Amino acid sequence: MNFFSIKEVRELLDRHGFSFRKSLGQNFITKQWIPEQIVSASGINRDHGVLEIGPGIGTLTKSLCDSAGKVTCLEVDDRLLPVLNETLAGADNLIIRQGDVLKADLSEIVRDDLKGLTPVACANLPYYITTPVLERLFESRLFKQITVMVQKEVARRICASAGSPDYGAFTVFSQFYSRPEILFDVPASCFLPQPKVDSSVVIFHMHSDNPYGIEDEDLFFRIVRSSFAQRRKTLINGLISALPMKKDELLSIILSCGFRPDVRGETLSIESFAKITAKIAENLVNYEH
Repeated sequence: MNFFSIKEVRELLDRHGFSFRKSLGQNFITKQWIPEQIVSASGINRDHGVLEIGPGIGTLTKSLCDSAGKVTCLEVDDRLLPVLNETLAGADNLIIRQGDVLKADLSEIVRDDLKGLTPVACANLPYYITTPVLERLFESRLFKQITVMVQKEVARRICASAGSPDYGAFTVFSQFYSRPEILFDVPASCFLPQPKVDSSVVIFHMHSDNPYGIEDEDLFFRIVRSSFAQRRKTLINGLISALPMKKDELLSIILSCGFRPDVRGETLSIESFAKITAKIAENLVNYEH
């Protein structure tokens, strides 16, 4: 099977009666350099066990199987299972599962399928589900690294710096769990069907510990979300709507952390959010009694 011959791919899909579902955001890779570069840039080798999300017809899966110790691919569209069984018939280090990554037991997959290997994740993510899938993978804390293809604009937001136009709550969320890095861009012309926007491949080097010393992660993320809920709103006005504290108390905390009273959330680094969270946590104790 030549994954990079559009004629052969169309014949394969026709043979299995497959038609693209726009609701699933299905776009298959058509250029050989893309999976090769994803695997190479990710440093995947025989010591790695890979969870691939959304394998499609198996284009990236084949390259992963050639390099990794084991690969488990998780495909939500059951119509693609017979396609994968055909295109990847020769792979003896592959497990094909049907399921939704947002509902699947990731711990079980890592424990049973990737036992004894360093677990990593890889995916060509549909644009509509990028955020919830990444949140699920981050919060699982199961993977040493995660490599994904996402919309180019999303990649810029993920890797943005505090104070830049692309910086937002998801930036903070991503960089709390990892050190993200854009590996390379992929033009829209490299997919079937062709999407309307270009993509980027991003690797997340996951933090193995808690580098920011945050004790209450739920509070931290509540503060971050409220700080970006209305862009250009001052930090204190965002916090008032999310916390059971008086404005003068919040103002005192902001000032004690060394910030101006009119500071805005989009200018704060993760370290700054961590500092504010710690102070707020100390004061919230008074509201628990």
